[in-house]
Amino acid sequence: MRYVAAYLLAVIGGNKSPSVGDIEKILGSVGIEVEKANAEKVISELKGKNLEELIAEGSEKLASMPSGGGGGGAAAAPAAGGEAKEEKKEEKKEESEEEEDDDMGFGLFD
Repeated sequence: MRYVAAYLLAVIGGNKSPSVGDIEKILGSVGIEVEKANAEKVISELKGKNLEELIAEGSEKLASMPSGGGGGGAAAAPAAGGEAKEEKKEEKKEESEEEEDDDMGFGLFD
C-alpha cells in the first residue's frame, strides 16, 4: 500500500511517469526503506494506465461490497445519578485524547 500511495503522490505532484527513484525519495522522506522489487511491481502495473479511471473502478467495486453492521444496539437504561454520567464522559474524553497522540502502533506508510 505504501508503494501505491507514494506512486499516487508523485503523480499528484505532476510526475506523469514516476520511477523507482521517485518512490524511494518519497518513502525515504518519512524514513521507510524501499524494496525495489515491490516498487518496480507497482510501477509496471500502473504504467500507462489512467489513475482516475482505476480509482473510479475501485470505488464502484467497494460500493457493491457489504460493509457489515448488523442492526442497532439496544438502548441503554437511564442512569440514576447524573454526576456519575459526567465523570464517565470525562474519563472517556481523557482516554481518547491519549489515544489520538499514540497512533496505535501503525501509520500510513507502515
